Amino acid sequence: MSEAWMGVLSAGVVAVVVFGVFLVLEYLLRRGFRRLGRRSALLAGLVEHTSRPLRCFGAVLILRLTVFVALPPTGWTGPVTHAMTLALIGTGAWLLAGVLLSAEQTALSRLRVDERDNRHARRVQTQITLVRRVTVAGVAVLALAAMLMTFPGARAAGTSLLASAGVIGAIAALAAQSLLGNVFAGLQIAFSDAIRLDDVVIVEGEWGRIEDITLTYLVVHIWDDRRLVIPTSHFMSNPFENWTRREAALLGTVEIDVDWAMPVEEMRTELRSVLDATDLWDGRVCVLQVTDAVNTLVRVRALVSAVDAPTLFDLRCLVRERLVAWARTHHPYALPRLRSERVSPGPRPSGPTSTEPTEDARLFGDSPDGREREHAFTGPDRP
Repeated sequence: MSEAWMGVLSAGVVAVVVFGVFLVLEYLLRRGFRRLGRRSALLAGLVEHTSRPLRCFGAVLILRLTVFVALPPTGWTGPVTHAMTLALIGTGAWLLAGVLLSAEQTALSRLRVDERDNRHARRVQTQITLVRRVTVAGVAVLALAAMLMTFPGARAAGTSLLASAGVIGAIAALAAQSLLGNVFAGLQIAFSDAIRLDDVVIVEGEWGRIEDITLTYLVVHIWDDRRLVIPTSHFMSNPFENWTRREAALLGTVEIDVDWAMPVEEMRTELRSVLDATDLWDGRVCVLQVTDAVNTLVRVRALVSAVDAPTLFDLRCLVRERLVAWARTHHPYALPRLRSERVSPGPRPSGPTSTEPTEDARLFGDSPDGREREHAFTGPDRP
């Protein structure tokens, strides 16, 4: 066997031995972190998100050092070294992204979003999620740029691109205007506190919760399990309703049309009884008013309150059902009905009836004012 192949074989054996030692150390370190992770959320997140990228990074690093140190320079060591350098940059970026994910998971685990007043926690959750996505995207872009800069041709192209950065920047800004607008709108959402994850909103005529916020779009989980995907720039440039901006408690109305004979005070007492008997009511508002009385019906409005929007919807349905049942059972005579009355004709006049209107009933009469108005509306040529 030639001396070159002996060097390759010895380098391979050294690489395998070193990698085996690295795997043993990584296994022991991972077990130690896993035990400590029972007390530390950060260590548990590191074990979960960095185990695979760390093994890949260690393997590529050991092979890279073996080729660089143990093998003599030949015609094929250059391309192999370059490929390992690219793999080293890629696995390093993967490892850094895993560290960022671990930090995000640790920060999110300390937030209490299961509490009733969780506005601050949801705001921080939204900001951490978007910042992590920005940093991971930045790491990916920097890793790709570093890979490209390992090619001599790419370095020359990069130098020429820097020389004309102003023109290229203007062209890129025009070409990616929509994308950049969505990105800046996503950052605005993250730090303006206009909307947060799990907020209840009405947008585009749909009611739902904010399920996900990215740099370019938002996902609204609609009440019937549909998903509405909206670009962030469109979301921030159009009005929307945020039902949990300050607190989740809301007021709701129940309107019922009844007859004029309905005893409103008894209906008010029944509304209080219905609310006292259910856990859906939060005890804040209980009001019943007559808001309209036109023609044959009287409109009664019940104003109630609940801790959040889903509870309020169920409470409104319950109040409407119980009041309708109470009206049918206790006051069926006061249900909405259409009245009709037959009017008998009055006595006829005994004298002759004139069909000509009197002077006070005519706009255009024989008076000077009447003739002037008639002349103004008919014109001078009419006889």
